Amino acid sequence: MAIIEVDDLVKRYGDHTAVNGVSFAVEQGEIFGILGRNGAGKTTTVECVEGLRRRDGGTIRICGLDPEDDSDALRQRLGAQLQDCALPDKIEVGEVMRLYSSFYRKPVDWRELLDTLRLTDKIDTQFRRLSGGQKQRLSIALALLGGPTVAVLDELTTGLDPQARRDTWQLIEDVRDRGVTILLVTHFMEEAERLCDRVAVIESGRLVALDSPAGLIARVDDRQRIRFRPSAPVDLRALAELPEVTSVERAGTRLVVTGHGNLLHAVATVLVHHRITAVDLRIEQASLDDAFVALTGRHFE
Repeated sequence: MAIIEVDDLVKRYGDHTAVNGVSFAVEQGEIFGILGRNGAGKTTTVECVEGLRRRDGGTIRICGLDPEDDSDALRQRLGAQLQDCALPDKIEVGEVMRLYSSFYRKPVDWRELLDTLRLTDKIDTQFRRLSGGQKQRLSIALALLGGPTVAVLDELTTGLDPQARRDTWQLIEDVRDRGVTILLVTHFMEEAERLCDRVAVIESGRLVALDSPAGLIARVDDRQRIRFRPSAPVDLRALAELPEVTSVERAGTRLVVTGHGNLLHAVATVLVHHRITAVDLRIEQASLDDAFVALTGRHFE
């Protein structure tokens, strides 16, 4: 069941068409990612979905509601974490939670929400004294205060250190497990691969691909490479004759085996049969970043 439906969305700024005929549907319970370079049109697309910008063409439905015609009703169903969380420096966490709770007819228990997001000990802390990760968790808390059916998260982990980023990823998975459908705008390929069930790639205002991360990767390159240093001489023919193997090469003291399918199992079976250990083994395969470059011809900035 589609909970977000976007059909032939168009948004113009003067003579510039920022979004040109974008269509997609998000299923209930999905984490749906939108990828694109700066200026590609992804944030404009999401802002039209949120009702923050008026569209020039097409239709949008969230839980059956139009973000322009049914904006009041939609605010009770949709939570948004914007790219920049700007709050007064001296406002305390508890104060902002009480304030935002007053915006909803049936808010969730904000103290319980802070406990879930590990912010209970920050209730009396001013916003300016929160760390980057704590500010992000607070912005997520504000997005979830109304008990939304859908949460839109825009550039969620920009500026966070690697540990804070991974903590936030776990948090997003926990939010999805609570039954919230998530629309995620991100620049991080690793983030999209980790979190998203499906990804839409937007380039120059158009949708150029829509699939699971694994599906997008498989479109451009489904090859795998296994690099290892054998503990004893290997008969290269024994590896080359495997149906999963397309090539076997030497690279100094290492072997590089390229293939597809269950390549690792096939190679490991041959090595075990010959009592050879694969030392310093590495598995390489195409990434979502490779797929993005292949689909758009561009790297992220």
